[in-house]
Amino acid sequence: MVKVDKELCTSCGICVDSCPVQAIEMDGDDLAEIDQDICENHQVCIDVCPVDAIAEE
Repeated sequence: MVKVDKELCTSCGICVDSCPVQAIEMDGDDLAEIDQDICENHQVCIDVCPVDAIAEE
């Protein structure tokens, strides 16, 4: 499972654009949020996050 550390997220949106299945959106606080029902664990978001706010848990 891939998760976002909301304390590290800077709202850049790079992960949103990188997800091949559109499983990531910005939440009400403009922080990345991964829909676990859609996520297929490609982990592209982990590689593109410039602040390492996304990791496999």
